[in-house]
Amino acid sequence: MKAIKNIVAGLAAVLALSSCGSDYLDTDYKRYLGQDEVGEIAAEDPTAFLNGIWSWMVESDPLNLESDRHDVFGYMSILHVADLNSSDMLMSNIHWFNYDYEMDNRMSPWVRARSHWTILYGMVDRANTLISLYPEGPKNASEKLVTGQAKAVRGLAYLMLIQLFQNPVGADGLIAEDRLGVPIIYTDADGKSAEEMDAAKGRNTVKDVLAFIEKDLTEAVADLTEADYKRPSKNNIDASVANGLLARYYLLSQQWDKAASAANTARQGYAPMSTDMLHDGFMNIGNTEWMWGFEHNSETTSTYASFFSHVSNLESGYAGLGYAPRCIDAKLYSLIPDDDERKTLFNGPDGDETQPTAGAQGPYANLKFGSDGEFTEDYVYMRAAEMYLIEAEALARQGKTADAAKVLGELMVNRQPSWKKNAVSVDDVLLQRRIELWGEGFAYFDLKRTNKGFERDYEGTNHVPGTYTFNLEAQDARWNYQIPDREIQENTHISKADQND
Repeated sequence: MKAIKNIVAGLAAVLALSSCGSDYLDTDYKRYLGQDEVGEIAAEDPTAFLNGIWSWMVESDPLNLESDRHDVFGYMSILHVADLNSSDMLMSNIHWFNYDYEMDNRMSPWVRARSHWTILYGMVDRANTLISLYPEGPKNASEKLVTGQAKAVRGLAYLMLIQLFQNPVGADGLIAEDRLGVPIIYTDADGKSAEEMDAAKGRNTVKDVLAFIEKDLTEAVADLTEADYKRPSKNNIDASVANGLLARYYLLSQQWDKAASAANTARQGYAPMSTDMLHDGFMNIGNTEWMWGFEHNSETTSTYASFFSHVSNLESGYAGLGYAPRCIDAKLYSLIPDDDERKTLFNGPDGDETQPTAGAQGPYANLKFGSDGEFTEDYVYMRAAEMYLIEAEALARQGKTADAAKVLGELMVNRQPSWKKNAVSVDDVLLQRRIELWGEGFAYFDLKRTNKGFERDYEGTNHVPGTYTFNLEAQDARWNYQIPDREIQENTHISKADQND
């Protein structure tokens, strides 16, 4: 796809993903500009560097395949795979992403392991470029707004990497600190010796990766708070978003009190969208509940190789044309009360022939994601609703079930006005996560962090018969992606013996 136009040529070169040298993950921006020159440019327009990150996150050809590979479209393709790696979403016909839906696209030679790895380490690479601008640390607000956002992006990338390429939660439900994680790519600004930076390019433990994520995200919050950063658009990350990412981390690492606090801080200034706004197609970054996303335009769209092409049954893409409509699991649909407005975001078992596209007419077809007719729908990365759910879950896990119900009730008043509970359990909140965040990329990650499997093979299932209708237990090897072959070949710190099963 076309890069964002306002990145000048010099910055585009600086922000190019460097694969030079013996290590696949090396960052080598100094080939293009000296550090003093880079620092001067950043001081004049720090957001220009940040635009390179946002552009990379929607890149439709990160593997440089120069082919019609329509199932790789940046960060959102990772989120879409995450929903297909569960029971909550299904494809009613088999097309792109069929191997993901089958949980059979995880092996080291295959495209999904490579695309996940390349997209996320591409985010790390670009973040490191910005963090490296200030080897002694940021000194003023202008520098802190750069490092804060860069550390937030790097923390997010590692938060996803550790869950995709390892199961950080053991069979006992606790953090499996000693399991092998992923490489950590440090910069000179991280205060590590050359020997420490080199050694970290191997598989660090889950404990070490989680500690690195926490450090990045807490520093991101501090930098952006101290800078009092007022972002130019929701493409950028401010302190509320950084707190939201930190809340996600605390939820994974089972630090419940901190998760509740960070989520509460993150959602301040936001309110759950109105009942009417639930029907806006989840495609407008101006939605008052959206905290972070990407605002598409005619220059950034990637048409068929895009999230809405695959997830929206109302857009004229692969889903809407009927090649592979995306539907809600019948059992999950049955758990949504009839007076819950979110149930109207899906067809019932009889379908709806009055819908305007073939993909939107079938049984259980989702109507949640809309269409602007031009494939320029905005992408959502974070909503305030998620923060209410994190806070409620974290409170419930501490036994504060009444407090959890109060927080959840603030969300439910605009979802199911009849909802009235004085106490809620963890399972109550997890069900609301499945309903509220359906299609937004959380299903797989929630199952892994809660040590749960999924069930597709049940009486009345609407999952595609055959190899797609199966049950998967927690801790199964199919939950984890293998490290890509290229990384094994080019990273001298990782051998075949270090590979996942």
